[in-house]
Amino acid sequence: MTGKRTDAGTGITSIARELQDLLQRQGLDEKLRDYRIWRIWDETVGPQIAARARPARIREGVLEVRVDRATWMQQLQLLKPKILSKLRESGGEGIKDIYLLRGKTEKAQETVTEKNTPSARFRQTKLTPEEQKRIENTVRDIPDADLQRDLKLFFSLQLRLSKARSDSS
Repeated sequence: MTGKRTDAGTGITSIARELQDLLQRQGLDEKLRDYRIWRIWDETVGPQIAARARPARIREGVLEVRVDRATWMQQLQLLKPKILSKLRESGGEGIKDIYLLRGKTEKAQETVTEKNTPSARFRQTKLTPEEQKRIENTVRDIPDADLQRDLKLFFSLQLRLSKARSDSS
């Protein structure tokens, strides 16, 4: 009985090895490894970013990511080194850089569901006057009124989400 398990395990191992060798000979192993990004994106960046930004394609080691709003593009530009590092740690070693594009992210809306976000708590979460004042102070020196408004909204939503998550723990 033990012999059969060993033979079956060896057979599976040799098939996997043969498949890996075939992919390598065809030059597809690196591409396959890079395209793993689509499977790990949501978990790596989290549901809030995944709802606003989606990988579009990889070209010469550069991951192109579609982002639904300019304010999110700016925020993700600041987070790009951290996201790139996390993607590499999660299996996207071949990704050299991230290029952000403004565009529709229809699939992103499908990834945000009740089961993976604390949306019920989020809707009920309110900011204290001190928290609102702290956000106001953070954005007050930004000369562009639209950007100031969008960042204020972003920081408010981010803080509400953080509070909702900590309340659910």
